[in-house]
Amino acid sequence: MGEPTAKETYEPDGSHLKSSEVYWQALADRTPAELANWTLCEPGPGRSLEFAFLDAPVRIDFEARRLYQETTEGWIERDDPLLELAALMYFGQVKRLHPLSRDLVGLADLSESHFFTGPHALRLDALQQRFGSDPEGFQRTALELGGQLVDMADAAACLWPFPRIPLYFLLWLRDEEFPTRLRVLFDRSIDACLPADAIWALVNRVGQLFAER
Repeated sequence: MGEPTAKETYEPDGSHLKSSEVYWQALADRTPAELANWTLCEPGPGRSLEFAFLDAPVRIDFEARRLYQETTEGWIERDDPLLELAALMYFGQVKRLHPLSRDLVGLADLSESHFFTGPHALRLDALQQRFGSDPEGFQRTALELGGQLVDMADAAACLWPFPRIPLYFLLWLRDEEFPTRLRVLFDRSIDACLPADAIWALVNRVGQLFAER
């Protein structure tokens, strides 16, 4: 049997997504300390890992099979199906440290680029609509989410959903020739870390939080 995939676990629009027990089971024999070395996350209490998801400390508990988020009142359960799916597929399948290549690629350059079409096209309309004429707001919000500004397009930022998984959001403002455009770039190493459906889930979740901030 090959690596589990998530292609049958959610509707095309991401609604009612629930991560299968298969993906949680894939973590059963994994060692948090080893995964921490490969991903730059931190071992948590018991069998868990902790990482900064954008600006929020998150814990994935292998035994409770839950995500938790740190708040001023302590750790509380986080119901976040898209993040849960991406985290399970990342920590359940990564097998070594994948150094960042600093070689940025687009969807068309990924090995499973064919996946991101039709019902699986990235859903970033809300993000584009919010910041399409507000590059300063785009940059300010990216910084609030723990990102870094980069010198690309009319406004661009690198956001970090996992310590070794950067996502680059590039915004071009409307001009006489082209409408407003938004594009996402990746470090080439993402191809070895996440399957296409997990990339889809992760980008859509980050884009949603970016737009709602």
